[in-house]
Amino acid sequence: MPAKTITRADLSEAVYQEVGLSRNESAALVETVLNEIADALVRGEMVKISSFGSFWVRQKGQRIGRNPKTGDEVPILPRRVLVFRPSHVLKDRVNEPAAEAGGTAAPPTPSPTPSSGGGVG
Repeated sequence: MPAKTITRADLSEAVYQEVGLSRNESAALVETVLNEIADALVRGEMVKISSFGSFWVRQKGQRIGRNPKTGDEVPILPRRVLVFRPSHVLKDRVNEPAAEAGGTAAPPTPSPTPSSGGGVG
């Protein structure tokens, strides 16, 4: 089953439920926050949200790539790319076992245990 997508409407509804603003005020607040984040990134500023992560724009230089169909070399123009690095708090939360998180994530893979006993000889 594909993962659910959280939309602006979902965020607005969450603000409405948690904060108690009107639905219109909640939607306006979400729009304002998202616009502030986007505007800061356009200006080249880093956006750091405590316990969530950091967003920033990185400049990538021109390089030569290959067309996978033909194998021809093609110049890839310089461009700006958006980068997100999650905080350790967010990483830890995402990696909690499903029972603790209340989600449907797969259980963590068990780590290998050292073999017991001696060796040969």
